[in-house]
Amino acid sequence: MCRVSDSPEVAAAEFHHAHIRTFKPRRGRVTQKQNAALTNLNGPIITVTDQLLDFADIWPGLDDVVIEIGFGTGTATVAMAMADRTTGLLAIDVHTPGVGELLHRIDEEALTQVRVIEGDAVVVLKQMIPPHSLAGVRLYFPDPWPKARHHKRRIVQPEYAALIATLVRPGGFWHLATDIVDYAEQMIEVLGASPVWAGGPIDRPTYRPVTKYESIALDAGRPITDLLYRRV
Repeated sequence: MCRVSDSPEVAAAEFHHAHIRTFKPRRGRVTQKQNAALTNLNGPIITVTDQLLDFADIWPGLDDVVIEIGFGTGTATVAMAMADRTTGLLAIDVHTPGVGELLHRIDEEALTQVRVIEGDAVVVLKQMIPPHSLAGVRLYFPDPWPKARHHKRRIVQPEYAALIATLVRPGGFWHLATDIVDYAEQMIEVLGASPVWAGGPIDRPTYRPVTKYESIALDAGRPITDLLYRRV
């Protein structure tokens, strides 16, 4: 297993597609169980490269693959994966303790359909995902970048909406959720202006668990907006 930050090959691959960073680096202590999962060479982790993934090889017998961008500690990821073991799931995040926690839970719950990448999701989308291969994309509570001068760092931009549209097959979905009102408005504006995405706000579906972060937002009185778009 190759950690993203330790590999010059991966660094070169990420540099090949230089872009404005859409996430905020976070620090955190890696627990013993997380470290054990991170260092397990037989674990379900995929290294960042500049090669397209072979979905048929990674998920043999599964017709649908979904990407989750930014899974935090993986609580919601695990719950959704346990509820649906027939869909391949590629979970991407940059926070090492969260990656370790998800890897530990995958092993604990025998979630054989889940794979994990520790790295920049934009790099993965640009370099590793075959065109029209995804059944859907989940983007729950992305970094909000609340200051106006930082809004350009938000991942929901016309450029990335167009990129994701090339990776999701017709009829596939993009499910988004945020607790930031002006970010929800930006999501609606960006996706509403796209000719290849159709949809809008929805009630929180029962299959999306309430996350720890979401609970904090609700306690603080921030409204949650779920949006569901289809690739047309």
